[in-house]
Amino acid sequence: MSAFTNKVVVVTGGSEGIGKALVQQFLQMGAKVATCGRNYDKLYQLQKTSPTKPLMIHTADVSKEQDCQNFIEAVVKNFGTIDILINNAGISMRALLEEVELEALRKVMDVNFWGTVYCTKFALPYIIANNGTIVGVSSIAGFRGLPGRSGYSASKFAVNGFLESVRTELLDSGTNVMWVCPGFTASNIRKAALNKFGKEQGETSMNEGEMMSAEECAEHIIHAIEKRKRTLVLTFTGKRTVFMTKLFPSLADKLTRKYFFKEGQLVK
Repeated sequence: MSAFTNKVVVVTGGSEGIGKALVQQFLQMGAKVATCGRNYDKLYQLQKTSPTKPLMIHTADVSKEQDCQNFIEAVVKNFGTIDILINNAGISMRALLEEVELEALRKVMDVNFWGTVYCTKFALPYIIANNGTIVGVSSIAGFRGLPGRSGYSASKFAVNGFLESVRTELLDSGTNVMWVCPGFTASNIRKAALNKFGKEQGETSMNEGEMMSAEECAEHIIHAIEKRKRTLVLTFTGKRTVFMTKLFPSLADKLTRKYFFKEGQLVK
């Protein structure tokens, strides 16, 4: 038996990437898992890979409050309670502020920040009752503002601040709250990143093969949940970035600018 046997685990955005890896690994560890996403076909294909496992799928857009409430209520109706909530659903963006349309920034904030707020709020009574865990899959961009990702960085800074506040509120309740910053991980998030018009990019200039796999990232997250950690920063680059930003912020500005720009043009 694992520490997660018969625990009810909710993962938003579980149809691909880190979310999918989390769903599959929790199922293998004996948990009852519920996940949501906007694309029913992808969720159905995920369910087909584990036909004998207790997996509940639900179509939902986490940027919509009612969708989040319906999802959490469906989980409780199906499994009776919630032990762990992992706010994983998210989108990114690549566009300079002077070029981007405000709607693109609004979309990113609605999914990344408000999706986390909605699901956490509705699941909170059950998690507190079970001395459970709330997780936010954040980003290094939540510690260090990244050029061309102003909306994404803002949303992740907001997620970190929100969860830190909630953690402090619940410090004596037996509930653990943690936020995870994976660094660059091989997933679809960069291809699905919004351009300046708020549409999916459909491509990425970064080499996914050199990044941490979604499966390895999921393993680290699950281990951190079991250990009831406060924060988790992954990859050497991620840890170095957080360290440099805290101690040498002006130098971090220059190094970050150099990494993301070439001949004055945004390339990453």
